[in-house]
Amino acid sequence: MTPDATAHIDVAASPQRVFDLVSDLRGLSGVAEEYSGGRWLGATGASVGARFRGLNRRGWRVWPTTAIVTDCSAQRFAFEVRSMGMAVSRWQYDIEPTASGCRVTESTWDRRPSWYVPITVLATGVKNRAVTNQANIESTLARLKEAAEKA
Repeated sequence: MTPDATAHIDVAASPQRVFDLVSDLRGLSGVAEEYSGGRWLGATGASVGARFRGLNRRGWRVWPTTAIVTDCSAQRFAFEVRSMGMAVSRWQYDIEPTASGCRVTESTWDRRPSWYVPITVLATGVKNRAVTNQANIESTLARLKEAAEKA
């Protein structure tokens, strides 16, 4: 299934460094556009099946989500996001080694039921989620590159 938004960036840092950033809730909140933090629920860190409570922010709007990690390897970190018990999105970071570091691809799939879209527009202020997520991914990847290369 084709992602609703995706982009990639080359990073002059080790794949492990990038994985450590995107799989750490604090590290991810430091680079992500809307995700502003979270805490593990019954887990101490990233692993397949681990759940976390995330807090997202856009301007004055704030909304919580719950996510479950579906992939957690050196090549991919991914999680399914739920809101009010429903699957609403999937986020994925693919990390491929390159000669000078790695290439990171961030992708997302919108899984909201159509009846739920107007509710999320009110909650988030985002009318076109695919366009907004594309811009968010590009900003997030630029900050991820900067953070990873700074280390």
